[in-house]
Amino acid sequence: MISPMNHPFIGIFTLVLTLWTIPWKVYAVWNAAKHNHKKWFVVLLLLNTASILELIYIFHILKKSWADVRNDFRNAKEAFKKYREDRKNK
Repeated sequence: MISPMNHPFIGIFTLVLTLWTIPWKVYAVWNAAKHNHKKWFVVLLLLNTASILELIYIFHILKKSWADVRNDFRNAKEAFKKYREDRKNK
């Protein structure tokens, strides 16, 4: 008999939740550090709220639009590509 904790859905759900949470957490913590919001930085870093708190911080505290967020993610992706190319060419 499969116990609830060993059910395949739990593993898939955990993976999806992790993949959803990590980018939002990194983005929110990075912005908190950049804007010198020390209390937000600590709270966002320590609490795991499935990105709910991170989204509140990004869209209501920082007042970022979807376009701003999308642009920041694109810029980060391009910077990462450039970093990888620079490492490969060394």
